[in-house]
Amino acid sequence: MIITKTPFRMSFFGGGTDMESFFTENGGSVISTTFDKYCYVNVRHLPRFFDYSTELSYSKTERVTSVDDIQHPAIRNAMKFLDMHELRLTYEADLPARSGLGTSSSFAVGMLNAFYALKGKYADKKKLADEAIYLERVLCEEAGGWQDQIAASFGGFNRINFGPDGYEVLPIIISPERKKQLNNNLMMFFTGFVRFSSDVQKKNNVTAEEKKVQLKEMLSLVDKAENILIDKNTDLDEFGRLLDYTWKLKKQTGSAISTSDIDKYYEKGIQAGALGGKLLGAGGGGFLVFYVQPEKQEAVINAMSDLMHIPFEFEDGGTRVIHYSPETYVPIV
Repeated sequence: MIITKTPFRMSFFGGGTDMESFFTENGGSVISTTFDKYCYVNVRHLPRFFDYSTELSYSKTERVTSVDDIQHPAIRNAMKFLDMHELRLTYEADLPARSGLGTSSSFAVGMLNAFYALKGKYADKKKLADEAIYLERVLCEEAGGWQDQIAASFGGFNRINFGPDGYEVLPIIISPERKKQLNNNLMMFFTGFVRFSSDVQKKNNVTAEEKKVQLKEMLSLVDKAENILIDKNTDLDEFGRLLDYTWKLKKQTGSAISTSDIDKYYEKGIQAGALGGKLLGAGGGGFLVFYVQPEKQEAVINAMSDLMHIPFEFEDGGTRVIHYSPETYVPIV
């Protein structure tokens, strides 16, 4: 039996520039972090006592005799890709799916990690990120960028650069005290709305020619945000103000980015004292994150009383195998 633990990610700047159709021509870069909310994938070979050969448990339960009959596209394609058979797979998570935290990519990374471990093989973080991108973007033909798979695999607080030759993951060098201050000044709230990121991407068509102006400006903000973080002489509150600016830019890249309800909650947070914030993910729902000075946080919580407040801590581990019990498996010939 194998159990993997894979974090969710929170993206601050550069979202949308991680789309391959954009960064191959213009370059791309994001600043993101993983945090201490995880998905868990439990995989073992299914004992041969049943009239089905594979059992899957996620938001629904599937029992099938052929991999081709699996309805979940990521599981079906991953099992074919790595030649997996006769499995019992269960998925659990600390936060809901389709909520802007890269949950589907965290699942893809954690599942691939578990499949390799079940085969008795080690897959490094880059291999897992690359194959999760291939799984979601090519095999499953889902619209979206590359940052989620990379963040889930590598973990940590990073700048991820994209270009024609691929990507590089660069940890942001920031003092522990300053990083803790940033963590303490960020507040996350669940709007209650869930959606498929790929659907939002298709509806917005964020790589359309008329959106490139906003995306290029959003890309330029990555340098500014990184400079705020690493320069200890710069007031960290500037990070919050820049979040507000990038959110306003993001909303110009598609009609499905925000909704009237999300706009209402965002304005409530700002009026209560937040310096800035943004909706996490492709848009349309999920989690709002605000940058709030400590003395204003109670007021923001009161203003967001209709929403669930989710405290969190940054994490650095990325995907990992937390339980490994190898088992003998002899395929049916």
